[in-house]
Amino acid sequence: MELHPAYGTGLHGTGAVVLNNLRLNLSAGGASVLVAILLVALKLWALGETGSLSIAASLTDSALDLIVSLTGLLAIVYAARPADDDHAFGHSSAEDLAALAQGILVTVSAIVIGWSAIERLLSDTPPPLESEGAGMVVMGISIALTLALVLWQRRVVLRTGNRVVAADSLHYIADLLPNLGAIVALAASSAFGLVAVDSVIALAAAVLLLFGAWRIAKAAFDALMDRRADPESIAKVEAIVASWPGILGYHDLKTRTAGNRIFVQVHIELDGAQTLEKAHGIGAGLKHEILRVMPNADVLIHKDPAGDPLSPNRTT
Repeated sequence: MELHPAYGTGLHGTGAVVLNNLRLNLSAGGASVLVAILLVALKLWALGETGSLSIAASLTDSALDLIVSLTGLLAIVYAARPADDDHAFGHSSAEDLAALAQGILVTVSAIVIGWSAIERLLSDTPPPLESEGAGMVVMGISIALTLALVLWQRRVVLRTGNRVVAADSLHYIADLLPNLGAIVALAASSAFGLVAVDSVIALAAAVLLLFGAWRIAKAAFDALMDRRADPESIAKVEAIVASWPGILGYHDLKTRTAGNRIFVQVHIELDGAQTLEKAHGIGAGLKHEILRVMPNADVLIHKDPAGDPLSPNRTT
């Protein structure tokens, strides 16, 4: 697979870091797909055995997770493609499109689950649950698999900041409570004949899914609309630029995000009497330092002579 040119650079080890991040993201994406397949198979069998709506809710979510995980894995691979004539800034926005699609799919599934739960709660004769013990075993296995996957995904997100992996992790975190709820519902049905608990838990799961979908979709939408990077990342860039030797001021610091990449653009003000070679060295050193601190950045630095009336010396 041909990669983005940044993956091959040697600036302060940036290329190695980015390549390692790609491998971590791919490992998280592949693990997510495998776990989703296992969970769909297990819950499909459990649904047939028990007839539990809370398991149906969990199955629906896992089926969507499978679609989303496959889409996310493809997005990670596609986003790693190099820039071309039609995509001069690369393909990392594919990750945001995938995350937005995830949010929409989860919203639809939450509405369907919630509606079904309400219908069953209002029914005079809700269907009884069966084989509760087998269902509880399946949900217990599902929780163990989900926990293992989430722990790995969170580790990858801390290392790479990948938005697709983060969104996928949110799905599986949201799965944990419905899975626990399904066990409670099955236990209540088996021990006390309380079938309504199943619908109540399914309805609560639907509400949680809606909140999770909103967070995922909003973050992806903000990135697609070129919203600035997070305040912490901006502060890092400002601190580096403000303290870099040879820079007399800076202005027009602009950032935006696409996938897990942060695009940084800044005008730095330099001594206009110095040689072009020295000015270039200051800019190159600054760029290398920003990339060292933020390996997922794409940095563009414009050099202005200090005191130029068209480029006033300001730090905002």
